[in-house]
Amino acid sequence: MMTYTTIQGDTWDGIAYKLFQNESSMTLLMQTNLAHIRTVVFGAGVLLQVPEVAPAVAEDLPPWRR
Repeated sequence: MMTYTTIQGDTWDGIAYKLFQNESSMTLLMQTNLAHIRTVVFGAGVLLQVPEVAPAVAEDLPPWRR
């Protein structure tokens, strides 16, 4: 599992966007780091565990493009 070290001012959705290019993985990131679940804005130097996320596949794509 990868790790991410926060910088001053990081937020859950911002970290999720940096790591996964979307905010929808924020919940999984939070569930993986329950010790920090009540943190809204991070200080610098907090070490977070980063779960592996499978890339999303659009349902409206034809089968040969999925």
